[in-house]
Amino acid sequence: MSSKARPSILIVLMGSVGDVARGLPLVHAIKAAWPGCRVSWLVEPKSHGVVILHSAIDEVIRFERGAGLAAVWKLRKTLRARRFDLVLDLQRHFKSGVFSWLTGAPRRIGFHRNDTKEGNWLFSTETISARGEEVAKLDHYLTFLSHLGIPQPDPLEFGIRERATQVSLPAELEVLQGPLVGLVLGSSWRSKDWFAEGYSQLISALLSRTKAQVVLLGDGSMAALSQKLTAAHPSERVVTAVGKTSLQQLVALIARTAVMCGPDSGPGHLAAALNVPYVGLFGATNPGRTAPYRSEGLVVQSNLGCAPCYRRECPGLGRLCMRLISPEVVCDRICSVLG
Repeated sequence: MSSKARPSILIVLMGSVGDVARGLPLVHAIKAAWPGCRVSWLVEPKSHGVVILHSAIDEVIRFERGAGLAAVWKLRKTLRARRFDLVLDLQRHFKSGVFSWLTGAPRRIGFHRNDTKEGNWLFSTETISARGEEVAKLDHYLTFLSHLGIPQPDPLEFGIRERATQVSLPAELEVLQGPLVGLVLGSSWRSKDWFAEGYSQLISALLSRTKAQVVLLGDGSMAALSQKLTAAHPSERVVTAVGKTSLQQLVALIARTAVMCGPDSGPGHLAAALNVPYVGLFGATNPGRTAPYRSEGLVVQSNLGCAPCYRRECPGLGRLCMRLISPEVVCDRICSVLG
């Protein structure tokens, strides 16, 4: 820790919503260990709406990724002006390494050389211990706390629920009554996505076995699937929020659910950050690495030798690993949470 009474710390984690959500617990842990410190966070527009919900982050610095070199020059001036004492680079790519270096901070901590990409480690003054790709990504982030001599809190505090519950929803979603089951209809990799027939059979089972309302979640790219499912299940208990929410409204809606379900995707980690159980459907990726915090025991996956393959597109088997996931087993997991 810096000898300054109020050391200034920057967390660099700009990428996917899921990664950003998993990095949030570091803030409260650092502030608990170092009272009086100032914590800033560097993020891109994609995940900005999540970071600004955190109650203990002093400043959110937004890198306007689409603005080219002008944005980089502007960011450099901003970072230099803050005179950071310590930078934690949680991104492990070339870009985050450069931004860490641009701060001019005397202490810049990044991932071990073996765990970085694109020469990221070259921009750090020190690195955490090597962990490999088998350790949970959240635990990988928490290694930064160990490196700093900061105890890991249990349970973790993600710091976004209070503000999330204050976000207003669109009128048609504001009136939803619980218990709510949120179904996430897709992910950033096609190989991780479940099938329409799986969702349809799951919805039928939920309507039959529970009194819950089913809320379909996703961005505009999932609109066709959402329309197909609502047409197949014309019930007041099946509601779609697909394409109808901002990122902050999605967080607010997740906070109101009793349980969530879907593939390995950002909303799963938002659910974890909000202490909402998530039934994760896994195939192409390893739940040991990316299952949402506290929902590891709710994972459903098929027993297929080629999984996890870590490919964005299935190499010829028609996403068999996801097709073999049983809707009845998924419903059992959800019902176990609903009680």
